[in-house]
Amino acid sequence: MSKEILISVEPKEKRVGVVTDGRLDEFYIERPQDKTIVGNIYKGKIDAVLPSIGAAFVDIGLPKKGFLYLSEIESVYESLETTRQISPKEVKKGQDVLVQVVKESFGTKGPRLSTHIGIAGRYIVLMPQEKQVGISRRIEEDEERRRLRHLFAELKLPNDIGFIVRTAAAGKSKQELNHDAQFLIKLWRRLEKIIHHSKAPSLIYEEYDLTLRAIRDSFTDDVSKLIVDSKPEYYRIKRFMQTFLSYLIRKIDLYRGHDLFEEKDIERQINKIYEPRVYLKSKAYLVIEPTEGLVVIDVNSGGFKRRLGQEEAAFKVNCEAAEEAARQLILRDLGGIIVIDFIDMEKEHHRREVLNTLKRALRNDRAKYDILGISKFGLVEMTRERIHKTVQMLSYHPCPCCQGLGKVKSAVTMAIFTLREIKRYLKGKALKEVNITLAPAVIDEILKDKESMKNLERRFRTKINLISHPFLHLEEFKIS
Repeated sequence: MSKEILISVEPKEKRVGVVTDGRLDEFYIERPQDKTIVGNIYKGKIDAVLPSIGAAFVDIGLPKKGFLYLSEIESVYESLETTRQISPKEVKKGQDVLVQVVKESFGTKGPRLSTHIGIAGRYIVLMPQEKQVGISRRIEEDEERRRLRHLFAELKLPNDIGFIVRTAAAGKSKQELNHDAQFLIKLWRRLEKIIHHSKAPSLIYEEYDLTLRAIRDSFTDDVSKLIVDSKPEYYRIKRFMQTFLSYLIRKIDLYRGHDLFEEKDIERQINKIYEPRVYLKSKAYLVIEPTEGLVVIDVNSGGFKRRLGQEEAAFKVNCEAAEEAARQLILRDLGGIIVIDFIDMEKEHHRREVLNTLKRALRNDRAKYDILGISKFGLVEMTRERIHKTVQMLSYHPCPCCQGLGKVKSAVTMAIFTLREIKRYLKGKALKEVNITLAPAVIDEILKDKESMKNLERRFRTKINLISHPFLHLEEFKIS
């Protein structure tokens, strides 16, 4: 299995693709105006406390106030020299608080904040407000978990700081873990000084940009090559890796061709991310419909030829669809409440196997998720952590014609609507003549029933002129 990380840099955009055997598995975009703030640490000031919803709004120096649950507030940072545990009832407007952004702004909502600070390294996450060591749940082998705990017990680490061992730490040596931990400790001690001397609201720590995040989180030992098409970015990556991952530098290549993503056949795959239909090898397909808070994935048998019985055919399609649905959730970075509607199956063990297939396919997903189960109707309900704006949200905006509906009114509907609007316009007016400018297709529909127009003219004693405008949108019309 060949796994590559492809990085394409342009003046107004960075793109990262993680490719396995030529198939795009992960894709990320970052633009200067849309740069993520997730992971940033701010010294903020409480702007308002709302006990009715158990939350506070925090000014962190951005246009939108951050949202913080009162139950998460464990310390008051008026002096930021103490971590005295307090009740949320003690929180007052104007107090300083150290927060980290855990979720981007969405729509009218401001960024979601937390007082549980975490600074991620390659193998470890430093938790300055905690005091214990935790192991990632995705490291499932008991023997490896015991080994990592034993290694951490041998490291000479401060007792006043907590750590979480990341999934990438599996199989790593004591020296590698210690190097990561010592770097994070030095970073935190430097940040503590910045916190004490900064006035709220202010930025204390800024998370890595897309390129460095991809290297930290995705450049694992199973990656055979990292290819970047920008010489300045190539040298920046090498400098970064000399500090953390010097043994992987030999895997970095500078691309000297014309179009990295086109040559690797990634551009075509990226374009498919925005399409609602995803076709499977069996000629069945998924329909993916994301809304603001809910994602619906519908599994359809499509052109699948049922040489098997109905039950076996449904099971075969559903297993293939479960793997692809998991891949699309990661690729499109879809989050919130997700409902997957599989084809109905009668046998309980078939439903269980489809659910297990979905769970296995999601093992490499870095976002937190929770699968509730599968119903007898083949419905799977799950939630997936939504942290960043999706690729689609960054690349598209609602259609100015249909306002994101995906449909426009038909010419017949607009003809009926126009006649109704003419009546409203002429009511109470004494006009000899009125001009209506419309799209040609709407005029054609109106003229199919000329009697309706004549009745309007007689009723309001006015002449109605229909003016065709070939460049007018179907739903637009002008009365003058």
